[in-house]
Amino acid sequence: MFLARDHHLDAIRRLLRHYPVVALVGPRQVGKSTLARQLAGPRTENYFDLEKPADIARLQDPFLTLESLKGLVVIDEVQRRPDLFMSLRVLADRRPMRARFLVLGSASPELLQQSSESLAGRIRYYELPPLSMVETDTRRMTRLWLRGGFPASFLARNDAISIDWRREFIRSFVARDLPSLGVRVPPVTMERFWAMLAHYHGQTWNGSEIGRSLAVADTTVRSYLDILASNYVITILRPWHENLAKRQVKTPKMYVTDSGLLHSLLDVRDAIALERHPKVGASWEGFMAQQLFVHWKIDRNERYYWRTRGGAELDLLIVRGRERIGFEIKRTTAPTLTPSMRAAVEDLKLQQLWVVHAGKLRFPLAARIQAIPATELTKL
Repeated sequence: MFLARDHHLDAIRRLLRHYPVVALVGPRQVGKSTLARQLAGPRTENYFDLEKPADIARLQDPFLTLESLKGLVVIDEVQRRPDLFMSLRVLADRRPMRARFLVLGSASPELLQQSSESLAGRIRYYELPPLSMVETDTRRMTRLWLRGGFPASFLARNDAISIDWRREFIRSFVARDLPSLGVRVPPVTMERFWAMLAHYHGQTWNGSEIGRSLAVADTTVRSYLDILASNYVITILRPWHENLAKRQVKTPKMYVTDSGLLHSLLDVRDAIALERHPKVGASWEGFMAQQLFVHWKIDRNERYYWRTRGGAELDLLIVRGRERIGFEIKRTTAPTLTPSMRAAVEDLKLQQLWVVHAGKLRFPLAARIQAIPATELTKL
């Protein structure tokens, strides 16, 4: 089975018309290479996979090899050869421009930034997320929630094959992918830390407690968290705070980015086990938040949560210029108005608060507060 991801293809094509270099970033196995091959077409001489010895050999002298190529040139796993950015700068400045470059990386722009500084003004980053409800159809929402959005996991023949794939992904990620990026944390330690984070999914960061469990300093576990976030497998949600009379929480909240990986780390094998698990509500909250990030194209610097010491809170706050939109995510079929919702609307001066729920009806709860079924998120 093949799922078309045409809106991502169109977005990348638009960027390539305006920038000589586009970096397609995201976690491994999320579908970057599939999209790149669709864009590149049958011209294999313009495609370089830096995990293949033959392609590594072809780029021993990168400028000599790349200088004569025309059209779209694709370089996969570019984080393995950060020295290529110097050659790309020279090639990007040629006039007339003979080629455009699509580079694929499993590390975030922050990790690649030091290497790509010479491409300032010439490169644009595009983050490819896991599959979302926009691509898989809301009728398969439960399957997407359980298995997550990695194509091989979502499209697996059954749940057993899917969870086996995800477990192998986790093992390979900590044993091979992170060391290839220069991470020196022992794989066993990192996998144990990641599994611990799964139990804090949807909660505020508590580095001291996790540090004690691993017998390391707070600063050390925070560096572990940043490593996973920089590789897209953890999402950190910053706290929103401003000059209010109420004392506000200023600690970040974290999620395991992909719900399927979360369930593997929690050893949740099927939908029945998920519904019975104590983290089911937190899992659903994180899953719906990721759907909103993708559907609304919410940049990382626009995403917040809000909480006061008195108990008022908001699961997700989107700030775009002067616009403020709030989301509460409830694993219930009949959400009700709460004092916390009223406080969020008034204190944060929200234009709209959407209460996302698991039912089927859309209805108002109060002025500027509307309940909406999760299945209708893609219609907002």
